[in-house]
Amino acid sequence: MALPFELRLTLLVLSSIFIPIACKLFIVLIWKPLAIQSCFKKQGIGGPQRHLLHGSMQEMMSLEQEAINKPIEGFSHDIASRVLPAYHKWSKRYGELFLYWVGTEPRFCVTDADMIREMLKTKFGLFTKDDPIPALKALLGKGLVLATDEKWVEHRRVINPAFHVDRLKGMTKAMASCTISMLSTWTDEEKELEVHEQLKQLTADIIAQTAFGSSYREGKEVFTAQEELILMAIASFGDISVPGLQYLPTKRNRQLWKLEKRARDNLKFIINSRIRSAVKAGGFGDDLLGMMMESSRGEDGRMSMSLNEIMDECMTFFFAGHETTANLLTWAMFLLSIYPDWQTKLRQEVMDLCGRGTPDADMLGKLKLTNMFLMETLRLYPPVLLMLRKTAKELKLGNVLIPKDVTITLPILMVHRKPEYWGEDADEFNPLRFSQGLSRAGKHPNAMMPFSFGPRVCVGQSFAMMEGKLVLAMILQRYSFSLSPGYKHAPFRLLTLRPQFGLPILLQPVHV
Repeated sequence: MALPFELRLTLLVLSSIFIPIACKLFIVLIWKPLAIQSCFKKQGIGGPQRHLLHGSMQEMMSLEQEAINKPIEGFSHDIASRVLPAYHKWSKRYGELFLYWVGTEPRFCVTDADMIREMLKTKFGLFTKDDPIPALKALLGKGLVLATDEKWVEHRRVINPAFHVDRLKGMTKAMASCTISMLSTWTDEEKELEVHEQLKQLTADIIAQTAFGSSYREGKEVFTAQEELILMAIASFGDISVPGLQYLPTKRNRQLWKLEKRARDNLKFIINSRIRSAVKAGGFGDDLLGMMMESSRGEDGRMSMSLNEIMDECMTFFFAGHETTANLLTWAMFLLSIYPDWQTKLRQEVMDLCGRGTPDADMLGKLKLTNMFLMETLRLYPPVLLMLRKTAKELKLGNVLIPKDVTITLPILMVHRKPEYWGEDADEFNPLRFSQGLSRAGKHPNAMMPFSFGPRVCVGQSFAMMEGKLVLAMILQRYSFSLSPGYKHAPFRLLTLRPQFGLPILLQPVHV
């Protein structure tokens, strides 16, 4: 018996909706993952078991939760099992090349320096950036770190002049002024001090001053919003991606939108103020924002970057400019606290070259031991632990064929510790390994990459190193320090590498 017309029409409509959805789900959840697994398996590459929806995330999150509950005994620098526990375990079980899954997204872990060089140098144009989670996009904007293709080329062209070494030299006075302000709150008597939070506030002050000049206070509001966005990004890391969920007014999304709006409203106020005053002032200013806007202005007076694009870049370099440098300084002070002989060496170098006066850019450039020490700090405790790139097409890295749309993970921390590149003392502190320069420090010239390398090398590298040297030099001029007995050695990945319980130190004024 024939079905009624209305029922047949309803079934036809439902089938036209649900059959495409079912086909899409079959492709995403079953066919494509099996095809990718088969491709890697044929090449002898395995990995942890894949769950239909969460991939390898359940095991990864379980290992990370277990790791953060166990501080490291003593002051060992062998920290991979705590801060990258899944990568540490899987590399031992499956080899240095393995496939794992974040939800339905395939990720291929690579620690081979030759393959990394291909990826970041010779074949960098064959990779793209995956869409970040909403909290990370709100934190960084769509600036250089996340930009791809022509947009990245244009933004890099505009931003490069702002971070030229000659222009950065003029910023040492602002950096020193902020550092003096922090040190004025320290005491002339021996005392205990938690320095990690202070260094975060200091580097936020420095980037606010050097990036936004007289709009410093509005710039600091961006810092406070970004601190909360970091926590939101971490909280959403293990979530299963549901298409369209980022547009729903959930409690988390409303808070995310509120924080992003607060940061961007402050940036919009700063940028519009510059535009209004540019004619009278004869330019946009000589801070980082002003130089970026000047570089963006064409001969016809029009800006090549939109207001939103300028705000994106401000979000990016404000986060990168304070978060990573604060962690570099924190781990530097930790290492100087447990290696007092190096603290003495660096203080003597600073006194010989700078005396007790404020270091300038030329003096900082001559601090060779300090530079070696900071490079070893970056090797053992890199602020950024992972880099991700996504294949834009099927390609080969080394002898491995990698399908399109596979995200490649570079665990920087683990590459920095491979005995093949750094010798049997790879987990030991030895700044002298950098005595012949960066490219000769290890057995492979590309085994050190705290700022990445190749065309997408961090544009703020010189800024960060200059700031790190200056702040460290000014602290060493005034204080000696050691770890507080209450310190727990618990490096912790919270987007960047931080001390989980802070860095309490014992300060003692230096009298010369």
